[in-house]
Amino acid sequence: MASNGPRGPGRIPRFLPPDPRVSQPYLLTPKMALRVAIIGAVALVAFGILFLRLWSLQVLAATKYRSQAQNNQIRTIAFAAPRGPILDSHGNTLVTNTVSKAVEVWPADLPKSKKARNGELWQLAKVLNVKPAKIEATIKQHANDGPAATTPVTLQVGITPDQEAYIEEHSTQFGAVKISPTYLRYYNSEGLLAQTLGYVGRIDPAQWKKLRHSSLGYLPDDRIGQSGLEEAFDQYLHGKPGQYQVTVDSSGRAIGQPQQTLAAQPGKAVRLTIDVSLQRAAENALNYGIHLAQTTKDGTFADGGAIIAMDPNTGAILALASNPTYKPRVWVYKTANGLKPLLNQKAAAKANYPVLNRAIDVTYPPGSTWKPVTALAALEQRIVGPYDTLDCTGTYSPPNPFGGPLQVFHNWNPYANQWMAMPTALEQSCDTYFYQLGYDFYQLPPNQGQPLQAWAERFGFGQHTGVDIGPEATGLVPTIAWRKKTYTRKNDPKNWQIDSTWKPGDSIQLAIGQKDVAVTPIQLARFYSMIANGGRLVTPYLVQDVEAPSSGGKGAPTVLQSLAPPLGKPVGVDPGYLQVIRDGLFLATHDPNGTSSTTFANFPVQIAGKTGTAEKVVTLPGYPPQVLNQSLWCGWGPYGKPTIVVCAVIENGGHGGTAAAPAAAQVLAKYFHVKVPNILGKTSD
Repeated sequence: MASNGPRGPGRIPRFLPPDPRVSQPYLLTPKMALRVAIIGAVALVAFGILFLRLWSLQVLAATKYRSQAQNNQIRTIAFAAPRGPILDSHGNTLVTNTVSKAVEVWPADLPKSKKARNGELWQLAKVLNVKPAKIEATIKQHANDGPAATTPVTLQVGITPDQEAYIEEHSTQFGAVKISPTYLRYYNSEGLLAQTLGYVGRIDPAQWKKLRHSSLGYLPDDRIGQSGLEEAFDQYLHGKPGQYQVTVDSSGRAIGQPQQTLAAQPGKAVRLTIDVSLQRAAENALNYGIHLAQTTKDGTFADGGAIIAMDPNTGAILALASNPTYKPRVWVYKTANGLKPLLNQKAAAKANYPVLNRAIDVTYPPGSTWKPVTALAALEQRIVGPYDTLDCTGTYSPPNPFGGPLQVFHNWNPYANQWMAMPTALEQSCDTYFYQLGYDFYQLPPNQGQPLQAWAERFGFGQHTGVDIGPEATGLVPTIAWRKKTYTRKNDPKNWQIDSTWKPGDSIQLAIGQKDVAVTPIQLARFYSMIANGGRLVTPYLVQDVEAPSSGGKGAPTVLQSLAPPLGKPVGVDPGYLQVIRDGLFLATHDPNGTSSTTFANFPVQIAGKTGTAEKVVTLPGYPPQVLNQSLWCGWGPYGKPTIVVCAVIENGGHGGTAAAPAAAQVLAKYFHVKVPNILGKTSD
C-alpha cells in the first residue's frame, strides 16, 4: 500500500491536516462551489442595489432634494389683489381702496409648548384688544386651509400705527406674527348708499369650500363681498391674487427682501346707474320727509322709510335711499358701538334696523298707490267703463252673504258725496268708488278666478323684480289659495274655518291696497314706470357695465361687459285704458281737489302721481301695538315724456300728501334742476 505520508512520491500535498474522524480529506467539491457562488451573487446584488440607490440620491434626485432644502428657507406666499372701484353713472368714484396693514399669524411658527404658545397669543390679544379665545378660534377655523408653513391667518386688518410699532418692536416676543400690507375699502361717498353698496368681510369656511376652485383664485383667508353690490358683483370686483417669495431663517423670520413672482390682477371697475348727486338729494329728502311728518299729529312716530328714483323707460335706478342708515366704514374699522346696531338683534330693533334696504327688502301696505292696479284690472275685465260714474260717499256697506249686520267701510273723506268717473276717483282718491269695484270683483263667477290678483301679478307684484342685488322681498298678493294654505286647523285651531274663507271684505280692502296685500317700494316704482312708459314692465337694475380702469386715471375706460337688462315687454294693457289712468294721476297733482296738488300744482315741470295712506299695525319700543298710517307717493315726470319715476315711503308718516309727496318733490326738483319750497303737503289721501 502506498505511504500516507505528506511527502510521498506522486501525492498531492494536503491543504488541511488529517482528521482521524474522517476517511477522506476536505476537498472543494461542486456542491460547495455552488454555495459559494450563490453567496457571492447575493453579495454582488446587494452591493449593486446600494450603489444604484446612492447614485439615485446623489445624481437623479439631487435637484429635488436641493429644492426641498431651499424650500425650508424660501416661502411662497399669495397676496390678495386690490378690489375694483365702484363708480356712479358719471364716473365719480364711490368706493375704492386704501393701503393699510394687517396682523398675520403663521401657525407653524407658534411655540410648540402649550404654555409658550398661550403666552404669545395672550399678549397678542392684549395688543389687538380682542379675547385670546377669538384668536384661537380664528386659527382653528383656518387649520385646514393649506400647509401651515405657507398659509398665514389674518387676525386683524386696519391696525393702528401704535399697534404696528409695538409688534415690530417686540418681534422676538411675537415670533409667529407678521405685519403685512393689505387693502381696505374706502368710501368717497361717506354714508351714502350704505345698504346698497354692501360690505367686504372675511371668507367663511362654507364660502371657501364653494369658491376655492374658482378661476379667480380665491385665498383661504380672503376678503370677499358679503352683501349688496360688493357681494352681487364680487366676481368682477375681486381680482386675482399674486405671489411673492421670501427667504427665512430657521426661526421663520424673513432675512431678505420679498421677491414678487406673480403680479396680482386688480379687480374690474363696476359702473352704476346711480347719480351720486341725486342719491344725496334722495337721502336728504328722506330725512326731510321724516322730520316733516314728525311735526304733524298723524306722523309723530315717523322713524324711517325709502325713496327710489328710476328711469321708467329702461329700469335704470337713479337713486336708492333707505332710512335709518349707517356709514359703511364701520365694516372696515370694526368697533363695538358701530357694529352693534347692525349685528345685535336687540340693538338693531332699538335703532329700527339700519342694515335693512327698505327700498327692496321691506314690504308695506300700498294704500291708495294701489288704486291704479284696481282701476286697470276693472277696465280690462269690463267691470266698469272709463267714464261710468259711481257714487262717492262717506261710507259703503256691501250685502253680507253670511247674514248678520252689514259691515261699514269708511272713506278717507267722510264728507264726500258726488258721482265720479274713474279719472276723478283717482284724482280725489275716493275709497268708496274702489270699494264698489272690489265687491264687483268678489261677485265674479268662480270660473273666472281672481282677475284682480292675476292682473296685479302681471304688473310684477307678489314676485321678485329681478333687480341685480339682494336680498329682495316678494311681497304678497293675497288669494283664495293663499288663505286656505295660511289658515289651517293646525295653526289656527279656533277660527280656521272662517279665516281660511275668502270674504267680500277681503276683495273690498284689496281694492284700496289694504289688509293682507304687501309691496316693496321698488315694485311700486316698476308699476308706475309701466304706466308712464305706455305698458312695458321694465327690470330695475343698478349696474350698467363692467370696465377696465383707464391707465393712470387718464382717458376713457374700456367697457368689458354691458350688464343692462333687455327692455321690458308689454304687459298687454289697452293703451286707451292706460291713458285714463294717466289722466287721473295728472289731475291728482294739478286739480285743486287733487290729493297732492298742494305740492305739485305749481311745480316747474308737469308731474303726475298718486298719494297713499296705508294703515299698518306697528309695535314701537315702549308702546303697545297700534295702527299707524304709512305715508306713500309715487309718480313721474315730465308728464308727456317721462324720464324719471319716484316712489317715496315714510314709515308711520301719516297722510301721503303730508310727508311722502313733499319728500318726492325734493328729489324731482334736484333731477330737473329747479327749486321748490319746503312746505307741508295737503293733509289728505
